[in-house]
Amino acid sequence: MPRYTPKQIEKYQRQKYITFLDKITKNLFRLFRHETTTAEMVRSKLHTMVEHLGKLEQPRMDSEYLRQTQSYIERLHTDTQSEAFDDARYQEIRDAEMSNLNRLQKLKNKSTYKKEKHRHGERDQDWG
Repeated sequence: MPRYTPKQIEKYQRQKYITFLDKITKNLFRLFRHETTTAEMVRSKLHTMVEHLGKLEQPRMDSEYLRQTQSYIERLHTDTQSEAFDDARYQEIRDAEMSNLNRLQKLKNKSTYKKEKHRHGERDQDWG
């Protein structure tokens, strides 16, 4: 049986946590996108996912994207567990929440590394 170093275990747990955060945001976006989704469906699905996330060991969050994603999920979970969250309230916030999820995705993509030669803004400058 292989022995793993504490650093390897920490890296694995960190990646598992980050992957699950991404999974939650993708599932939420899928729920918000469909017209037939009800408030109860969102409430139960989000509660299940947050419960599972709570079982995972929370790593140190270095990136702005991860911190904002985690705070977004916590805020949405708190909002959906309140008594006032019904189908009417869900319909009111649905577009705004899709926009928030889109903003998170843009933040994630912004931090993606690209080499200078692959950036389209700088391409063909010498050909003017």
